[in-house]
Amino acid sequence: MDLTIVWAFLIAFAVLAYVVLDGFDLGTGILFPFLGRDENRDTAMNSVAPIWDGNETWLILGGGGLFAVFPLAYAIIMPALYAPIIAMLLALIFRGVAFEYRFKTVRGRWLWDLSFFIGSLTAAFCQGIALGALVQGIEVSGRAYAGGWFDWLTPFSLMTGLAVVVGYALLGATWLVMKTEGEIHDIARRYASFLAFGTLAAVGIVSVWMPFQQPEFYSRWFASIPQFLTVAWVPVLLALLAASLFQALWTGKDYRPFFSALGLFLLCFVGLGINFYPDIIPPDVTIFEAAAPESSQIFLLVGAAVLIPTILIYTAFAYWIFRGKVREGEGYH
Repeated sequence: MDLTIVWAFLIAFAVLAYVVLDGFDLGTGILFPFLGRDENRDTAMNSVAPIWDGNETWLILGGGGLFAVFPLAYAIIMPALYAPIIAMLLALIFRGVAFEYRFKTVRGRWLWDLSFFIGSLTAAFCQGIALGALVQGIEVSGRAYAGGWFDWLTPFSLMTGLAVVVGYALLGATWLVMKTEGEIHDIARRYASFLAFGTLAAVGIVSVWMPFQQPEFYSRWFASIPQFLTVAWVPVLLALLAASLFQALWTGKDYRPFFSALGLFLLCFVGLGINFYPDIIPPDVTIFEAAAPESSQIFLLVGAAVLIPTILIYTAFAYWIFRGKVREGEGYH
């Protein structure tokens, strides 16, 4: 198998792992001001405190892998998206500090609560903007970025930013449904129902808008009836998962809403893959054009063969150790 395809899959997997794992973490922060009592906020933060930093390992792996294996793509994407990416990283720093500092103060706790909320909201919104800017296309001349400072700021990228915020909030709400009980559990379930409608509406708007961003996107879905039938399973499964999500929320299930919401994100990611492949920067740069030499890919693959299983093992171990409900007054801190 072509190593470039292997590496494209590994980086896509790292990005997906980050989205589904850190997504509910960011979503919990987005919901933070709306959880009622301070004790509810303590419980929400304790539900993610043991695992949040491990979740962000996947972001480092995805960004580092892009730099090492697809250096041309990295050199084009970064100048095009400096502003939202820097804003995202600063927001992640703010919320990371808030994790530790809010438990060490009483008088200033409101400041760290605000930092946690703003950091989570900004990080999610910037990730969505970066996604939208990449989807709509980055202007390339030769082997370099040829666009302007604010090409990333468009109605479509703002829409994808909003969609990611609402989607992450849904993941956060369903995570709290799964991990908590009592008052915060009921609050999270109520929010999850509204956010499920919002997420599906946002997914629908972006899905209808996206094929018109690039001619290649449209042809990969609607070029012909046989072509559409080969990809029609994606929206069909998405509809089934949406039904599963609502049924689980309305019948009092605790675990299925979270995994149904994760399934929605997985299918959206698959849809993006259908749109993109074999491009890494649509419509001008493919994964094969952006790839590092084969010798470099082999060298890096040896490290990845050790690193990725290690990350998976310690991540699974952390989730296993901290499984079960988080009760008020109990937690990592």
